[in-house]
Amino acid sequence: MLKHLFIMALSICIMLSATVRADVLTMPSLDWPPYSGKSLPEQGASVAVVRAAVEAMGHELNVEFYPWSRTVYLVKNDAQYAGYFPEYYYETDELLFSDPIGTGPLGFVENTNQPIEWSSLDDLASHTIGVVRGYVNTPELDARIANGTLKSSAVTNDTQNLQKVGRERLPLAVVDANVLAYLKENDPALSAVKDKLQMNKKLLVDKKLYIAFADNEEGRKWRDIVNEGLKKIDIEQIMQSHLGN
Repeated sequence: MLKHLFIMALSICIMLSATVRADVLTMPSLDWPPYSGKSLPEQGASVAVVRAAVEAMGHELNVEFYPWSRTVYLVKNDAQYAGYFPEYYYETDELLFSDPIGTGPLGFVENTNQPIEWSSLDDLASHTIGVVRGYVNTPELDARIANGTLKSSAVTNDTQNLQKVGRERLPLAVVDANVLAYLKENDPALSAVKDKLQMNKKLLVDKKLYIAFADNEEGRKWRDIVNEGLKKIDIEQIMQSHLGN
């Protein structure tokens, strides 16, 4: 009897200890399929990777979905959020970046009737390039847009840019190739133009994806936890299972 009670007590202590150790990491993200999205299986490829890393360290992940500008704002201004993702790396004094959580092929979408040949970004000076407001692209492209060397047109999401390119209102727009493939197959707003959309044959870069953590004690704590968890999982396998690569 005493042995039975001891075992029960020990089991309860173990359960309570696990409960105490398990923390919940809450982070905002955006609807950016197939990488992240409230209605996607496992909330998307990037969310699945981050959740696996967090759970490998004995913790839980809670993701809230907002427009991109709101997602970034929350982490910079609301202490309850330790970080946001998926993000491209860029130079900043406000954020700390995790180890990579995957990659995505970044390039230009073009109209099938108007393919564009280019070797360097300077070759695109006569074109207006569609971008999404608030997105980081590449340092070279963003710098040329910022200084006016390249002309740009900013919208609030990828679908709007794809509609413009499909209707020949823009010659090019920056997009991730996996995002383009997903939206062509799943976004009803593109049904009339999806057959006119293709990736330009020259990619900008195969971009690494990261979590951007707030540069504070909480952000540093979770960055270290997630980085350790990422070492315990197969990032490529999780990404492939969601992207179909």
